[in-house]
Amino acid sequence: MLLGISEINKLIKEKNLLVNLCNRELYEPEGTVIDLRLDKLFTLKGNGFIGIDERKTPETLEVNPNKEKNKKIYNLNSKFYYMSKTIEEINLPDNISALFVPRTTLFRSGIIFISGFTNPGYHGPLYFGLFNSSIKKFKIEKGARFCSVYFLEVKGKIKNLYRGQWQGGRDDARNLEKQI
Repeated sequence: MLLGISEINKLIKEKNLLVNLCNRELYEPEGTVIDLRLDKLFTLKGNGFIGIDERKTPETLEVNPNKEKNKKIYNLNSKFYYMSKTIEEINLPDNISALFVPRTTLFRSGIIFISGFTNPGYHGPLYFGLFNSSIKKFKIEKGARFCSVYFLEVKGKIKNLYRGQWQGGRDDARNLEKQI
């Protein structure tokens, strides 16, 4: 079942479902979603690998925003992939999952938002992929709302809460590591 704002606000207060929210999302959210804001962008360096028992992700390099009229602006180059990190952090209880979607300005501008589903038990910052499929540069301001999160109630028992190595929100797995 999709959670409404009253249930989301209750979980924010009682379980710290989301932290570092802006006032707009705390007091004037739209519909059944909470919008998340861009904190950092990263590029990838090197090769990745995913095997049956081991994996490695490319090293991440933080992109420095440009200063434009006292604003921090990221330039997304054409045909280039970036990993993004949100300002907000999430703390999912054992009966709530999260699904992420782009704000429509992204796909209207040729930006492909790459996300996933987050399992109950995950806590930490959120990371998503952004790919500029346009032939033009795209600018995004640090702190801009760029994606939305839907919260879903999990009915029935789950066997295990999220216990993966991304718990707590690290950027990469630079060395080959055993998968949990």
